[in-house]
Amino acid sequence: MDLLRALALFRVVAEERHFGRAAERLGMAQPPLSQRIRRLENELGARLFDRNSRGVRLTVAGSVLLAEAGPLLDRADRVRAMVTRADRGELGELRVGVPPDVPGAVLATIVRAFAEHNPAVRLDLRELTTGEQLRLLADRALDVGLLQQPAQLTGLVVGPGVTEPVGVLVPRDAPLAGADELDLADLAGHDLVLFPRDTAPGRYDETLDACRSNGFRPGRVVHARSPEFVVGLVLAEHGVALVPAGAVRREPRVVWRRLAGTPISWRTSFVWPAQPHPAAASLCWLAAGILRDDGTGDLVVPPGTPTPWDVVHGRAD
Repeated sequence: MDLLRALALFRVVAEERHFGRAAERLGMAQPPLSQRIRRLENELGARLFDRNSRGVRLTVAGSVLLAEAGPLLDRADRVRAMVTRADRGELGELRVGVPPDVPGAVLATIVRAFAEHNPAVRLDLRELTTGEQLRLLADRALDVGLLQQPAQLTGLVVGPGVTEPVGVLVPRDAPLAGADELDLADLAGHDLVLFPRDTAPGRYDETLDACRSNGFRPGRVVHARSPEFVVGLVLAEHGVALVPAGAVRREPRVVWRRLAGTPISWRTSFVWPAQPHPAAASLCWLAAGILRDDGTGDLVVPPGTPTPWDVVHGRAD
């Protein structure tokens, strides 16, 4: 016997005090309802209703059952609702990898916005390189990754992302700072400050290939992970740096100059496993919109990308 279903039927009959009205309220015929109540009485070994031509009234046993059934049915409803919410990704934890160069203010905005839309889901942000994120995604130890492309994305769904034009970071008093726009060939003779290759091998190789094919072969490549270290090396004249515009907003001693023709642009995309966390796509659309609105890049939407809610998709620029 489905005890919860039987108790739900019993409660309606007890509230209506009439089998006909209860059956009408339940959207079922009266004979099956009467049979279900009889089976419940047989199962419990107690008469629950006194019946007469005008209706029914609860017996002492029926009154006890009604008092006990209410909290049990209410609890079952809460359990169903919580399971449904968890299945939709509205409960629990969402583990998200982000590269080290995402500005702290942007991360804070993403966390606040996600909490507003998904208050029961805890966002677990982890600072990880693209290589680290790929390993954790493959092991299902990460639900979402923000990857620096190009990267090997086999078995992953590619969601929205941003593309940022890359320019040159130089000291404000350097000769190169006098031009509004530079060619890569103008950097000849300088060393290059760039992120380490192991953080994003595909992007690293693609960037150096673009430099060489456009007339810039750096004497050496000096590696720096954090934006602050990049600025420090540039100020110490250890090389010029290739970075997006947003990397140097608060440092007045350096300037960012656009590259003519945009020979280098960096694409960063949200990805998630083929069997995703239910809240993954929602987080990615929200965060991609925030990254786009930060003003440093353009939104990138691969064909067929899911759009679970209208946060970014379809919004006028």
